[in-house]
Amino acid sequence: MGYRILFAGTPEFSVAPLQALLDSEHDVVGVYTQPDRPAGRGRKLTPSPVKQLALVHQLPVEQPESLKTTDAQAILASYQADLMIVVAYGLLLPPAVLTTPKLGCLNIHASLLPRWRGAAPIQRAIAAGDAITGITIMQMDAGLDTGPMLYKAELSINTDDTAQTLHDKLAPLGADALLATLAHLPNLTPEVQDDVQACYAAKLTKAEAQLNWQQHAEELVRQIHAFNPWPMAFSLLDEQPLRLLNAEVVTTHTEHMNDQPGEIIHLDKDGLYVACGQGQVRLTQVQPAGKKAMSAYDFAQARNLLGRVLR
Repeated sequence: MGYRILFAGTPEFSVAPLQALLDSEHDVVGVYTQPDRPAGRGRKLTPSPVKQLALVHQLPVEQPESLKTTDAQAILASYQADLMIVVAYGLLLPPAVLTTPKLGCLNIHASLLPRWRGAAPIQRAIAAGDAITGITIMQMDAGLDTGPMLYKAELSINTDDTAQTLHDKLAPLGADALLATLAHLPNLTPEVQDDVQACYAAKLTKAEAQLNWQQHAEELVRQIHAFNPWPMAFSLLDEQPLRLLNAEVVTTHTEHMNDQPGEIIHLDKDGLYVACGQGQVRLTQVQPAGKKAMSAYDFAQARNLLGRVLR
């Protein structure tokens, strides 16, 4: 049985679930997405990835600045949807909207709720050192990712996963989980979340991307991976920002146990070795200001980096 579905989403993460619905027996009657935003060097108004896909399929597209007005809510109600599927949409859904579709609103959330509620569950899971993450399909309520859970799908987090690689694995998992949920929706028993286990996945800021080398090597590597591709971890070298894209924890060289945190203590073809508050990090990929990403070894060529300190 197919449902009449309104889809609400904006970034790349939302594209796979929308495509999955378009390829299914369900009827996507309209798409909600954020207003076009300036992007690129020319700051040209650019449609969201979801809008681009919707236009290819000639779907009606709504881009309200808010869903709080009676006009916006009347338009939404006019679609007479059975369900609204929400994936990283970026707008608050007022209580009136949550109850407009016959069967309510379902959300695809990139965390095994209630572990990480909020805007940045993928990044916060990596930074915290979680071994697993996944997708939760939940019935939306008025809270922030607090609604009853309908379906979960787990995924391991590898030690070399960045926010980008984990995002790229979770997006299709979310699409599969959504279709499984819809296939069994009448028979699913909603599970209330345990608020005690919840953590808040705060939105990332550029301010937290500057690394503190006093920290443990494992923490620093997790931050480097969590902040890739945005806001990108960085340190200052000669007062110039050096973006740090990829790194590994390495076995501590005992002769460097007392080096200053942030000091570049070794260089070989595998990268730059940096002393930390505890342990050592090997930087494998970096990006100097105004240049493209490159291997740390290539960056070190023609530069005398040994003994220099990243701040």
